[in-house]
Amino acid sequence: QLQPVDSGGGSVQAGDSLRLSCIAYSENFEMHPMGWFRQAPGKEREFVASIDYNGEYINYAESVKGRFTISRDNAQKTVALLMNSLKPEDTAVYQCAEDRSPYGTGTVYPYNYDYWGQGIQVTVSS
Repeated sequence: QLQPVDSGGGSVQAGDSLRLSCIAYSENFEMHPMGWFRQAPGKEREFVASIDYNGEYINYAESVKGRFTISRDNAQKTVALLMNSLKPEDTAVYQCAEDRSPYGTGTVYPYNYDYWGQGIQVTVSS
């Protein structure tokens, strides 16, 4: 299996928190930048957050900055997205993505990512 697998998600109230996880199965995971993207109904896929291969360079979309935290554990081959102070506009299908380019910083562009998780639904009600 090459694609990462997402987990977590669910339905919550505005202001609640959720933690999404993604486990990768690639060799040399510790060399690969990772990203989280989301797609709401009727909208295009949008960048949420990215983290470089060793966790030193992190980038967030303006809409989630200060509320979401991305992290990774290279020994476990996982990347997580902790989402606090959730809003109804955060409702979407979330996917993790793996960039197989070694030692990259991660980008905001979906086309730079090679493998995608299956997607998990996050629903935030007001």
